[in-house]
Amino acid sequence: MDGRQILIGTSGYSYDDWVGPFYPEGMHKRDFLGFYASEFPVVELNFSYYTQPTVSTLQRMIEKTPAHFRFAIKAHQSLTHTIPEDVRSEAERYKQGIQPLVEADRLAAVLFQFPYSFHYTPECRKHLQRLCESFADLPKAVEFRNSEWQKDSVYHGLREADAAYVNVDEPRLPKLPEPTEVVSSDLAYLRFHGRNQANWWKGDNVSRYDYLYDGDELSEWLPMIERMLAKARLLLVIFNNHSRGQAIRNARELQGMLFP
Repeated sequence: MDGRQILIGTSGYSYDDWVGPFYPEGMHKRDFLGFYASEFPVVELNFSYYTQPTVSTLQRMIEKTPAHFRFAIKAHQSLTHTIPEDVRSEAERYKQGIQPLVEADRLAAVLFQFPYSFHYTPECRKHLQRLCESFADLPKAVEFRNSEWQKDSVYHGLREADAAYVNVDEPRLPKLPEPTEVVSSDLAYLRFHGRNQANWWKGDNVSRYDYLYDGDELSEWLPMIERMLAKARLLLVIFNNHSRGQAIRNARELQGMLFP
């Protein structure tokens, strides 16, 4: 692929209900990451949204994975779900914690996942700009949960900031982003959230993403993935439908379609 690369993985890896469907019975949690990394080349870390990442935690993760393995890591909620007065200091605090990934060349992307309530307003647009400036030296990706941001001007701004627009597959509901194949940097990003319409608004972080894609639904994305990869150096494809190991099943299935 002339140096272009596609990495397929899952959002998170440490789930109790993956024991049986993926992890062997009796496996200790400390061995989950190494086992996961023996099959998949990338993982998206979620804990960093709830807790500020630390050097020691990420250094241990690096030591448990092979040299080619990459990490995408979510930005802390203080950067995406609130608008701090001093964005730069909050960003520096976070960046210090993920320094081991940067130094070891293991960082695939910092993921800024904004909530549905992050609207296309002057204040939010200014916050996004400051965030991108604060992370100018790192690979970064931006996910919006509101279709208000699906504008050419937004895509242009992300290109100017060298930030990846996160394309999503999720329920076809009003005001949620439509499926796209936008590439706004050398990094392209695609997240599969499932299509569980019934639980999207009323479910929790497990039931909302409780969905198993069938082969036809995954096949819909194959031409879009091919076009995205033609425009990017690296494409990350992450499955977030983690309930009962469904993300593992779909990640394997997509890999089989792309690399038969």
